Amino acid sequence: MRRLLNVRPSRGGRLFLGLAPILALVMLYLVASAARHADNPADRILPTPAAMGEAVKVMAFQADPRTGEIPLIADTRASLRRLGAALTLSTATTLILGLGIGLMPLARSGLGPLVSAIAVVPPVAVLPILFIVFGLGETAKIALIFIGLTPVMVRDLAGHVAAIPEEQIVKAQTLGASTWQVLLRVALPQAMPRLIESLRLSLCPAWVYLISAEAIAADVGLGYRIFLVRRYLAMDVILPYVVWISLLAVAMDLALSLLSRSAYAWAHPRPAR
Repeated sequence: MRRLLNVRPSRGGRLFLGLAPILALVMLYLVASAARHADNPADRILPTPAAMGEAVKVMAFQADPRTGEIPLIADTRASLRRLGAALTLSTATTLILGLGIGLMPLARSGLGPLVSAIAVVPPVAVLPILFIVFGLGETAKIALIFIGLTPVMVRDLAGHVAAIPEEQIVKAQTLGASTWQVLLRVALPQAMPRLIESLRLSLCPAWVYLISAEAIAADVGLGYRIFLVRRYLAMDVILPYVVWISLLAVAMDLALSLLSRSAYAWAHPRPAR
């Protein structure tokens, strides 16, 4: 008798199992939307696919008379620019601090408590402070994402580096390696896959912080557009924007996964069949 624990689906089975819940949710939405529109053809809470298609046509293919730009393209460009800048700064800072805190006891004693304290502060709570200090421009939005992601990523990477077997450090020093050589030749290669994985896990909160900042103070961006049209109950615009944000997040996650697997294949052993 085969145990459920040992049942491994085929490639086609994995694809079906992955798509089935998504298709079920889509079908559930279509049924609910049709039912609501049967009772009230003017319903705006669950728009029909046709209504969302018309909204997408306007937002993605027609230029805004006020700005001369296509709204979806302008919003996507602005949001990705902010997100990209914040993620770049967070990743670079995490790599430097994570290696230092994880490898060197002096840095761990001096910076570890500070990073741990900042990591538990809700980033959205300091958003008003950021707007006061940096104004309503791009800096405050990027700073919010940076503050929200970096301390958590640093703690994760530092813990991973600190867990490197001590014998590796001792052997490298025995062979004459300096602190920099141990850092670059022993710790860095083992830290990079973990850094990419930490960045992947940080994508969801990064989008949350970005949308929160854009909703409060912005004149362009995906979060700005969602909160702009919500006052009109424009779910035919909001839902496609949410789907678009989800697709962008999935694409970023897949790109990071492929980067990790191609550059650090040794960190991704194939599971036993």
